[in-house]
Amino acid sequence: MAERQDSDDESRRIIERVARETDPGGTSFMARTANGARDHVTAADADQSDPIEYWGTRIGRVLGLVVAIGLLIWLVLFISQS
Repeated sequence: MAERQDSDDESRRIIERVARETDPGGTSFMARTANGARDHVTAADADQSDPIEYWGTRIGRVLGLVVAIGLLIWLVLFISQS
């Protein structure tokens, strides 16, 4: 019986943790999203020991962000003119 109660407690703990991590209304969601975007653009996931891969990843992601923002601005201007 104690084994089942341990399993139930662990299940509740896991469900509460998932609920906290996926709650879109909390500030932690915004903080995680902002940190994830920053880590992506700054190539936090790239191999730090390989400077070519690290800087290439950073340059590529920053250029991609600049192009995406430029296209968004162009789209807004295009729609507003018609």
